[in-house]
Amino acid sequence: MQRVPVNGCELENSMDTVSDTGKGIKKRKRGIIYLSTIPPYMNVAKIREIFSQFGEIGRIYLQSSAKPGEKRKRVPNQFTEGWVEFKKKKVAKTVAANLNNTQIGTRKKSRYYDMIWNIKYIPRFKWVHLSERLSYEKAALKQRLRAEISQAKREAQYLQSNVEKSKRIKKRKAIDTGEE
Repeated sequence: MQRVPVNGCELENSMDTVSDTGKGIKKRKRGIIYLSTIPPYMNVAKIREIFSQFGEIGRIYLQSSAKPGEKRKRVPNQFTEGWVEFKKKKVAKTVAANLNNTQIGTRKKSRYYDMIWNIKYIPRFKWVHLSERLSYEKAALKQRLRAEISQAKREAQYLQSNVEKSKRIKKRKAIDTGEE
């Protein structure tokens, strides 16, 4: 199985272990929030800076807006959506509840002043689900590209056969007109 690019984050298990008072080991579940819109010029470092003040962050993944195979321009990479994994599920829930529909930038001169967070906590969602979805999308894209290439080859072959037929017909007409 393919892993999600972690954008500079360390990979760890999806659960942390916390020792309880003599009752054994309790597994602490992680929480993942979904950012449906990422403002322009916001990157992983900025998101880590903003969200780390609420709690410890595990992994961050931002979906790039660039299409695969497209040439990169001089403008910084812009993102369409993102996922942030917090080490504690409770922190993720409170961040989603408190920051949803709030202003990103508080100062008027901030480039994010007019932007609003659109955050949703995703219950029972694991990082593995995200990596599976991304690998599925990648495989679907490859399949679609293969289908387009084979369709283009068929069209080119059909066109080539029609050109050859046309040449043969012209030769026959030239031979027939030359005999008469």
